[in-house]
Amino acid sequence: MPLFLIALLTGAASAFAFEPFGWWPLLPVAFAILSELLDRSTTLWRSLLIGWMFGLGQFVVGLNWIATAFTYQAAMPAWLGWVAVVLLSLYLAIYPALSAGLAWRFGRDNRVALVLVLAGTWAITEWLRGTMFTGFPWNPAAAALAPTPLISMTALIGTYGLSTFVVLFGGAVWLEYYRKWLPLVVIFAVTALIWVLPASPVPVDPLTVRKVRVVQPNIGQEDKWQPGFEVEAARRLASLSGGPTGEPRLLLWPEAAITSPVEDARSPEHQAMAEFQRTHATALLGPEDRLLTGGIAVQASDGIHADRAANSIYVLGQGGRIAGRYDKAHLVPYGEYLPMRPLLSAIGLSRLAPGEEDFTPGPGPRSIWLGDPWGKVGLQLCYEIIFSGHVVDWMNRPSFIFNPSNDAWFGRWGPPQHLAQARLRAAEEGIPVIRATPTGISAVIDARGNVVQELGWRKAGVIDAVIPPAANSPPPFARLGNLIPLLLGFALLISGIVLGRSRR
Repeated sequence: MPLFLIALLTGAASAFAFEPFGWWPLLPVAFAILSELLDRSTTLWRSLLIGWMFGLGQFVVGLNWIATAFTYQAAMPAWLGWVAVVLLSLYLAIYPALSAGLAWRFGRDNRVALVLVLAGTWAITEWLRGTMFTGFPWNPAAAALAPTPLISMTALIGTYGLSTFVVLFGGAVWLEYYRKWLPLVVIFAVTALIWVLPASPVPVDPLTVRKVRVVQPNIGQEDKWQPGFEVEAARRLASLSGGPTGEPRLLLWPEAAITSPVEDARSPEHQAMAEFQRTHATALLGPEDRLLTGGIAVQASDGIHADRAANSIYVLGQGGRIAGRYDKAHLVPYGEYLPMRPLLSAIGLSRLAPGEEDFTPGPGPRSIWLGDPWGKVGLQLCYEIIFSGHVVDWMNRPSFIFNPSNDAWFGRWGPPQHLAQARLRAAEEGIPVIRATPTGISAVIDARGNVVQELGWRKAGVIDAVIPPAANSPPPFARLGNLIPLLLGFALLISGIVLGRSRR
C-alpha cells in the first residue's frame, strides 16, 4: 500500500482520539506510524504529501460537524456542507505537511532528530493554524488529552506545548521499537515533573460562596428561528430560571437566547421593542439578581437603517437595565460574516446565521464587574473559547469566564469537542469556565480543567452550582502566553537540527 494512503487512513483513524469517542491512545499511536512513514520516505515532496494526507484524513473525519450546520438553513444546499468540510481540510492539512516536511528534511538520517523536529514543529504549526487568516485552532493534539489528568500540564506549557508532548509520546513509542529506550525514559520523567508543577486552585471560602444557575432549554436549531417559536422559547427559559428567592441570583443563558434585538438603534418603534424584550426577559429577576444572556445589538448610523450588528453578551438587571455588554471579537467566517461578500453573494453563497447584515467584531477580551458576591466575569462568546492565549483581559483578570454558545448547529461531534477546548482554556488560565448552550453540553469547569457538573446533549434542565475558585495566582502560561510553547517548539526544532547534522 502506498505510504500516502497509509497516512490518510492513519489520520482518519486518529480523529477518533478526540471527542465524542475520546480514544486518546490512538493519537500517540498515529504519530508513531507517521514517524515510521516519514522514515521510509525518500524525498522531501513525498514527506510533505505524507503529512498532508495525514492531516487531511484527521480533519475530514474530525470536522464532520461543520456539514451538519448546513442542514439548518435554506439559502444553500445541504450537500455543500461536505464540500466545505473537504475544502477547509485541504487547507488545514498544509500545517501537518509543513511539520512532516521539516521533520524529514532535518531528521532523515537520525530517528531521534526526526522525532524532535516533528514534535517541535507540530507545536509551531498548530500555533500558525490558530493565527493565520483569522485562525482555526480546532482540535489541537492536546484536546485529545483534555479528559485525562495530563490536562493540568497546560497551566505551565499551554495547549500547544501539550500537543508537543503527544507527538513526543508517539515518537518515543516508535523509537522503542528500534530499541532506543532513552528518549522514552526522558519524556516520561519530564512529563511527570511538569505534571506536578502547576499551582492548585485556592479552597472555597464559605463566606463568599458564589451560586449560579445555568439554563439549558433544549431548543434545537431547527426550531429556534421558526415564526412564533419565540413565545415557547421564552416560556422554557422562564420556567427553568425560576423566580426570586430572596438571595442574589446569577442566571446564565445561552448564546442568542433572546432572538429579537436586545438593543436597536433604529426607529423609536424598534427601540421600544428592544426595551420590551429586555423587560420581558428580566421580569423574573429580583432587585439583586443578574442575568447574563446572549443577544443581538443592531446599530444604525442614520437612526433608520441597520448598517451594523454585534453578537453580544448582555449583563441585565431588574427592569431590563443594561449593566454591561460584550461584543464578540473573533467572528466565524461564513457563519457570522461572509468574506469577499460582493463576489460570493453574486454566486449564491450566504452566511449561515439568519440576517442580511454581517456582524462586526468587538475589541477583544474584557472583564465586567457583576457586584458581590460574584466579582468579575470574563466573557468569551461561543467559538472564541478555542483560541489559546486570547481569552482573558490580563490587565483585569476575572474570577471566572462565561462562555455562552449555540452548539445546536453542530450535531453530536461538535459540542463535546467544543467542551474539551473550553477545559483547556480553564487549565491554561487557572480560571473556571462556565458554559451555557441551548442543547448541550452546558458545564461548570474548575480551574484545573475538570468538569464539575454538566448537562448532556439534547437535555433540558439547569445546573445549580457554586463557581469554583480561581488559582492562587496566574499560572506560568497565563503570564507568558504562547511564548512558552513556541520557545519549547523552537528548542526541540533546533535540537533536532543539531543532532541530525552531528550524526550525518
